[in-house]
Amino acid sequence: MTDGPVNPEPPTPPDGQDGPQIGRDEWVARVEGRREGYHGIMRPIREAWDRLPRAGKLTALIIPAAIFPLITAEGNVFRYGLFTMVYALLALGLNMVVGFAGLLDLGYVAFFGFGAYTYAILASPHYNLHWQAEAALPVVVVVCALVGFLVGLPSRRLIGDYLAIMTLFFGQAFVLFVNNANRIKFPFVGYTDLTGGSNGLPNVDPLNFFGYKLGDTRQQYYLLLIAIVLVIVMLYMIRDSRTGRAWRALREDPLAAEAMSMPVNRLRLLAFSSGAAVAGFTGAIYVTIATAALPGDYDVGLLILIYAIMILGGFGSITGIVFGAIVVTSVPELLRSTANARPIFYGVILIALVMTIRPWKRLAAVLGGLIAFGFVVHAIASAWYPRLVEGKAQGSGWFADFLNHWMLFPTHVTTMAQVLYIFMVAAIVIVPQLPRLWRTILLVPLLYLVIFVWENLMIEQITGATKLILLGAMLVALMIARPQGLAGEAYVEIV
Repeated sequence: MTDGPVNPEPPTPPDGQDGPQIGRDEWVARVEGRREGYHGIMRPIREAWDRLPRAGKLTALIIPAAIFPLITAEGNVFRYGLFTMVYALLALGLNMVVGFAGLLDLGYVAFFGFGAYTYAILASPHYNLHWQAEAALPVVVVVCALVGFLVGLPSRRLIGDYLAIMTLFFGQAFVLFVNNANRIKFPFVGYTDLTGGSNGLPNVDPLNFFGYKLGDTRQQYYLLLIAIVLVIVMLYMIRDSRTGRAWRALREDPLAAEAMSMPVNRLRLLAFSSGAAVAGFTGAIYVTIATAALPGDYDVGLLILIYAIMILGGFGSITGIVFGAIVVTSVPELLRSTANARPIFYGVILIALVMTIRPWKRLAAVLGGLIAFGFVVHAIASAWYPRLVEGKAQGSGWFADFLNHWMLFPTHVTTMAQVLYIFMVAAIVIVPQLPRLWRTILLVPLLYLVIFVWENLMIEQITGATKLILLGAMLVALMIARPQGLAGEAYVEIV
C-alpha cells in the first residue's frame, strides 16, 4: 500500500488557468473565460448603466426624448423624432419574436402594413367609416394578433431557414395583395375596391380620442413616446415572467425546452401574435401620420432597416433597440449635409478604434501607423505618378490642408474610386475574420482605403445606394466582431 491519498487531486495547469482535468468538462472549466466582460474607456459607463434600476434606465431614455420637441423646430421633430419612434416601436415588437423567442420572422413588416390598412379602412372616406381611435385601435391590435397567430401556425413544423422562407413569402404576398386588391368579388356584395391598388387609401383621419384630435406633429410625437414607454415596460415584465424565461429557453435550444415539458408550439404562436399586435398598432399610428396607406411603405427595404436596428442594438436587448433606432434613423439624415458628414465620419471611426483596440499601445501604434502610411503613400505618388495627388479635398481649413498632403486625390477619380469601393466593402467583411496579428497589420491600409473612398466618392454621394451597401458591410463586420450587438448579452457557446 502507498502512503498517498486514494483519490489525489489532479495537478493545476502551469499557467494557473482552469483547464481540462479528470472528472471535469473542459468547456465548463473555461466557461468564465468565455464570458465577455467590460474593459477599456467604456467600462465605468457600462458598469454605471448596469447598476441603474430599470426605472432609472427608462427615465434616462424618456427625459431627453420628452425635451427634444421643445428645443427643435417642428420639421426636425417630423424628420428625426417621429420616424425614430416608429422604427423603435417596430423593432421592439420584432424583438419579442426574434430576440426573445428566436424565431426568424422575415414577414414582420406585413403586420405593420396590415395594421395600417385596417385602420385606413375603418377611419377614412374610402368606405365612409370614420371610427374613433379608441374603437379602431383595439380592433386593429386584435385583428393583427389573429393574423400573427395564423401565420405562426406553420412554425410548429418549420424552424430556422424554412420558417424564414415561409414568413418572407407572407411578406411578399401581402405587398402583392394590396397592389391588386382594388377589384375583389365578395359573395353577396360583388366587386369592391378593398385596398385602392397601387394608389393606396388616401385621406386617413387623424387620431381622434373621444373627440380630441391629434393632428399636430408634436402631439403625434408624444403619443408615440407614450406607446414606446408602455411597450418597454411590458417587455421588461414579460422578460422576467415565466413566458419570457420560456421564450429564452426556446431561443437557445427548442429540443431541450420541449424535453423540459415546455409548451413549445404555444410559445411560438404567442410570440408571433404578440409581435404582430405591436406591429399592427404601430402601423395604425403611422398611417395617421402619413395620412395614406401606400403599398410601397411596407416592402423589404423597411424590413432590412428594422433588422439593422436590431443588429446594431443587440437581439434581446430593450434599451439597445432604442439606441439602434436613434443611430440608424438620425445618422443618414445628418449625413445629408456635407458640413455634418465629415465630422460624423471621422468621429465614428475614432470612437470605434478607441472602444475596440486594446491595449492602448496597440491603439497608438495603429493611429501612428495610419498617419505615417498616408504620408509615405502621398510622397511615393507625388514622385512617381503626380496625377494621383493633383486633386484637392473639399472644404477649407487646417483639416482640408492636412488631407491635401496626406490623402490621394486623383484628377479623374470616379472609376478608380468605384473599383476601390468594391474592394473596401469586401475587406470590411473579410478582415475581422482574420487572426489578430493579420487584423492589426491590415487595419492600417484598410482605414486608409476607407478614408480614400469617403473623401473621393462618398462625401458627394452620401444619399445614394453606396451608403446602404457600406452600412450593410459595417453591420456584417459588427456581427463578426460582436455577434450580440452593441448592447446585447454575450452568450457562452460551445465552439
